[in-house]
Amino acid sequence: MAQGRLYMIPTTLGDCDPLKVLPKSVKETIGMLDEFIVENSKTARAFLKLMEIPTPQSSLKIHVLNKHTDVHELFGFLNSCRDGKDIGLISEAGCPGIADPGAEITNIAHKEDIQIIPLVGPSSILLSLMASGMNGQSFTFHGYLPIDKQDVKKRLKDLEQTSKINHQTQLFIETPYRNNKLLEALLQNLHNQTKLCIACDMSLNSEYIKTKTIDEWRKSKKPDLHKRPCIFLLEAQ
Repeated sequence: MAQGRLYMIPTTLGDCDPLKVLPKSVKETIGMLDEFIVENSKTARAFLKLMEIPTPQSSLKIHVLNKHTDVHELFGFLNSCRDGKDIGLISEAGCPGIADPGAEITNIAHKEDIQIIPLVGPSSILLSLMASGMNGQSFTFHGYLPIDKQDVKKRLKDLEQTSKINHQTQLFIETPYRNNKLLEALLQNLHNQTKLCIACDMSLNSEYIKTKTIDEWRKSKKPDLHKRPCIFLLEAQ
């Protein structure tokens, strides 16, 4: 018996109509599935409802994969694929496997020669890089920066130096309720001519993307980033 396939299903980056940012093919694929691996059962079910899948919610089989999931459970999540059935992997926001725990499942699937099919969808990393005007040939995404004030200061200095030496764009994120504090740290610790892009609410109606030098940011009105999903990009000159 042929093994089933693991579909990597993207979702929206926030509260919006998924059919405005996701290709029709994603909806069609979801409609063929009734088993999913997700980060959060409640939000995943809400997303699937918006996608108008034909399978009743009560008939869906949902596996939860997040930081609380026991690593020993992961192997069993792919049992249906071993039995010849296709299943879907859904990220909490954006593309699965990118800055989320989905990579753990795909790693198991590779080891077992289960076919993995990534579907097209929004990624805040690529969308922000596309719109930033910064180097898209060489870039690094670092995830979250340290919380301690002195640690984040050192980290920002290191990223700025790396960017300058390697001519490389540096990307990172912060917990939404600490965005404004991170922005303050950026303006306090980076050089005047270093370019900073703030990309917020990507693909939503409230989308905000702006690139300026640190000196220009200091002299301009700052956006309120509190509790808004943001990604920050810097490029040193």
